[in-house]
Amino acid sequence: MQRNWDLFLAPYEQAVSEMKVKLKNIRKEYRENNLHAPVEFVTGRVKPVDSILAKCQTRNIHPDRIQEEMYDIAGLRIMCQFVEDIYEVVKLLQDRKDFNIIYEMDYIAHKKDSGYRSYHVVLEYPVQLISGEKIIYVEIQIRTLSMNFWATIEHSLNYKYQGEFPEEIHTRLQKTAEAAYFLDEEMSKIRDEIQEAQYEFNYRNLFDMEKLYEQSALVESFLKKESEEAYENSNQR
Repeated sequence: MQRNWDLFLAPYEQAVSEMKVKLKNIRKEYRENNLHAPVEFVTGRVKPVDSILAKCQTRNIHPDRIQEEMYDIAGLRIMCQFVEDIYEVVKLLQDRKDFNIIYEMDYIAHKKDSGYRSYHVVLEYPVQLISGEKIIYVEIQIRTLSMNFWATIEHSLNYKYQGEFPEEIHTRLQKTAEAAYFLDEEMSKIRDEIQEAQYEFNYRNLFDMEKLYEQSALVESFLKKESEEAYENSNQR
């Protein structure tokens, strides 16, 4: 029996959409309280059908067991400015009551041989459908911008070489992974100064926007007055 993929993937698309809203609201709440937001931005996707089928082949997953054995059909990525932010986000996820974390892997403290760093979390997420509640898996990757840059390059090369890197490429990838992490470490050392500068920049922007709004209001008031006077003059003619 052929699978209706649109119907099968719909709950995963709903989960990604809902989680993106929830994570963006976390960022919004921090900023509204004039606090540093550990969430820089959020992306999400549902794994394409061809990628699902390819993973079934490589991981020896029977098509009838996809829902139970494939954890990353629904995937989100949270970008953070600092390594410390990653662990703050993890704590926020652990404290949530609207889903259940079933798996965590800290590839920052325990990097992969390739040099890959990130923090992975797998959730059991309840999706409300017309047929009732459905629990699906959602994978979240939490990383810094430099970790993400490296991982994106590594993914592209992995696709090109089918996972079999030439020794020179493998060595260079490891070196660049360390360079990216060194950048994160250095940024963490001046974290307070960076956040203070960002706060001052945002405050000045807000002040400039308020001035612009006041000027716009004055112009609008002037134009409204001119329009009313012109209208009255036309009625008097």
